[in-house]
Amino acid sequence: MRYLMKLIDFYINSSIHVALSVFAMVIMTGYLFGINDVKSSALFAFFGTIVAYNFVKYDALARRKKLEMRTELKLIAVLSFFSFLAAVFFFFQLERITKIIAVAFLILTMLYTLPFFPNRKNARNWAGVKIYIVAFCWVGITLFLPIINAGIALTPDFFVIAIQRYILIFVLILIFEIIDLRVDDPNLRTVPQQIGVEQTKIVGGVLLLVFILLGFFQTSFLFFTLLIRLGVAFIVLLFLLFAHERRSKYYSSFWVESIPIFWLGLVILLDANT
Repeated sequence: MRYLMKLIDFYINSSIHVALSVFAMVIMTGYLFGINDVKSSALFAFFGTIVAYNFVKYDALARRKKLEMRTELKLIAVLSFFSFLAAVFFFFQLERITKIIAVAFLILTMLYTLPFFPNRKNARNWAGVKIYIVAFCWVGITLFLPIINAGIALTPDFFVIAIQRYILIFVLILIFEIIDLRVDDPNLRTVPQQIGVEQTKIVGGVLLLVFILLGFFQTSFLFFTLLIRLGVAFIVLLFLLFAHERRSKYYSSFWVESIPIFWLGLVILLDANT
């Protein structure tokens, strides 16, 4: 059991799990918009997420020499290196315009991590900004990137889905911010730090209601799609309501981050039975 837990910890700490969630959302974009070949976008997003998340999580601490290169971190560094090579390989399989967009998100990720200006903190530490940047990057990589790469026009339905996805990611991050309330720097001014846990849950619940209602504005409205979104919103709401500062790290880093994977599973399952 001890070795199994170590394996699970490595799976989470090395960002493989969150990368699978990103991969699932790109695949789901392919389902929603009928993209026959979304493989390059999905694999670029998967390997790029491993590199980006590990860079964000470990770069600052490594530069300050606060991390000892224990075995797990060495393995994560090796995984990140090979993931970088894979991301570069799939990057060159994208269309030119998609490459430009991907580079733009790379710059945003670097801005999020590295202090570009003297005596200034990086964007990750700008008060109240973190949640908006992360949600925007998720929507860009999992929705905008594969749509542009496939040459699909940006219809009103696209923007409705983009807003829905942004809302969902935003609420998922709220759960993380509640769980991390005890360890987050007060200067970060996360949503729970500013308005409290209970108010954060109310905001999240209202946003999930908007997430559901936006579906009625789609021109390609399908009943089974509404059922899926109701199910996903209900599960997210439960995780939000039961979130608190004493929750295990697995509550957010494993179970909450599994929701996009579960969402894709529902889409495939119900689509196969219609």
